[in-house]
Amino acid sequence: MKLIAFYLPQFHETDENNRWWGKGFTEWTNTRKAKPLFPGHYQPREPYQDYYYDLTDESAREWQAQIAKKYGIYGFCYYHYWFKGKRFLHKPLDAILEKGEPDFPFCLSWANDPWTRTWTGSNHEVLADQNYGEKVDWKEHFHFLLTVFKDKRYIRVENKPLFLIYRPSDIPQCEEMLEYWQELAVENGLDGIYVVQTLNRFNNPIIKGFDARIEFEPGYTMHLTNGIRSQRAIDGYKQKFTVMDYDKYWSSILERKSDTASVKTYLGAFIDWDNSARVGGNNPLIFTGASPEKFSNYLTQQIKKSIEMNSDLLFINAWNEWGEGTYLEPDQKYESQYLESVKKALENNGFCLEVSEND
Repeated sequence: MKLIAFYLPQFHETDENNRWWGKGFTEWTNTRKAKPLFPGHYQPREPYQDYYYDLTDESAREWQAQIAKKYGIYGFCYYHYWFKGKRFLHKPLDAILEKGEPDFPFCLSWANDPWTRTWTGSNHEVLADQNYGEKVDWKEHFHFLLTVFKDKRYIRVENKPLFLIYRPSDIPQCEEMLEYWQELAVENGLDGIYVVQTLNRFNNPIIKGFDARIEFEPGYTMHLTNGIRSQRAIDGYKQKFTVMDYDKYWSSILERKSDTASVKTYLGAFIDWDNSARVGGNNPLIFTGASPEKFSNYLTQQIKKSIEMNSDLLFINAWNEWGEGTYLEPDQKYESQYLESVKKALENNGFCLEVSEND
């Protein structure tokens, strides 16, 4: 069983974010300004010992890999932002490829959303639009990906590099693009690309050309059922927000039977969710009732379910989504308890982690 955690690279300064959001903007900018919206609301989320790292710092990336490995995370799935030849938030990955460190498995998920001012409620103001182009553009994208796929640390399935696409239904000629990529992969010495469709809160049609799909949580369950949502306002607070029950939501995930007949399916897990730091007053979505003990219990069951499905990968949302309140990294309140939860869930399923003397 290999647990792969989604990884947000927006913890370093970029020219685009400086221009769009102000000088020095990173994901920490959002989390630092967060405030509780009602009694007992856990905000702001603050990293343990105030470690507001910068991902252009090699020691930060090494620290992440070391603690991830120690507690049973097999690898990271880095979000990859490609806009017809233009890349965003690429400095951490570039440094990892250039330096060959940390020695930790990874793969990519193409986060092909258009960039808008959704955080501020201005959904229609497009900062960077997606234009998927034609074969010449697909070829340019493939040859960039090839430089990443050839890295010895890159995660493979059936000896093919594992590549996720977040919103494939947005790609007008997705099937044709994937077929072309597979041809290029073989021409360039690969056995192919193991392409995975992400099932999420958006449209999830069956698209040819994918080897598998993953259930991205909590978004996929949100797409399937709205019955466990409730919107409320707390006395004394004018702001509206959507509240969800953590336990009911996880029960829905665990009770659902995944359709594995047509294509290989990988399950997902989420630690918590509270995107009030990122969206501010734009109707945040907040889960209540999460705890490390509960997460360990639910992850234990999800791992068991994966094993019963003969599925050896499970994707966790996320390693460091601090602005959305779902992260494994240590924080001020729980310290390393969520990481301990991962270790315990693996042990509950009979997996024993190897611990070196340095750990």
